[in-house]
Amino acid sequence: ALMYRHFIKTVFDILFALILILATFPIIAICAIYKKIKEPSEPVVFPQERMGYKNQIFTIYKFRTMSSTRKDEHGRDLTSEERLTKHGTLIRKLSLDELPQLFNVLIGQMSFIGPRPLLPQYLPYYTDNENRRHEVKPGISGWAQVNGRNAVSWGERLALDVWYVDHQSMWLDLKIIFLTVLKVVKREGIGGAGRETSMPAFIGSSADYGEAPARANPSSDVDQGM
Repeated sequence: ALMYRHFIKTVFDILFALILILATFPIIAICAIYKKIKEPSEPVVFPQERMGYKNQIFTIYKFRTMSSTRKDEHGRDLTSEERLTKHGTLIRKLSLDELPQLFNVLIGQMSFIGPRPLLPQYLPYYTDNENRRHEVKPGISGWAQVNGRNAVSWGERLALDVWYVDHQSMWLDLKIIFLTVLKVVKREGIGGAGRETSMPAFIGSSADYGEAPARANPSSDVDQGM
């Protein structure tokens, strides 16, 4: 198990990331050109700082699916659903917005399978046990994503992440890959109607049960759904 976690998995990640980048490069190029033609005033790629392995901050890359406009003409804050563009919806339905993360995997910041990387602002709100999710590299997909994704509460989602840390193996990773592909094919919890574009800002698991958070709210400018 240790050999897989610390060596074999890393080799597989780099090898398959390189293969997939080469195989999907035409798709990546088409997506970039398509977005630039349809939304010339918007950046093609959305970069954002996330918390990675051993609490190290890195920049994640995704194709932008939301408008950069955050307020309407009356100064009202737009919801994530309102900011999601028509072309962004299409890219999400096909799960193409995640393709730039292959470069994060290639350079060793992420793995194909692991807890989804979250915002650095959330770090003070984790319990010691929840913070153990950072004992492995974050992933493009993970155990929480194939067991409810954004439909589960923060406490449940983080518990699933920690369970993965304690049970990580080649067979579990293969199972998650299979379930991820199945969900993409069935379009379960991705893109369009029925998918939450973002999780509420994390203010501690106690908030799941109506308890007041012990600290001030982190920035609400999360753009988790991009």
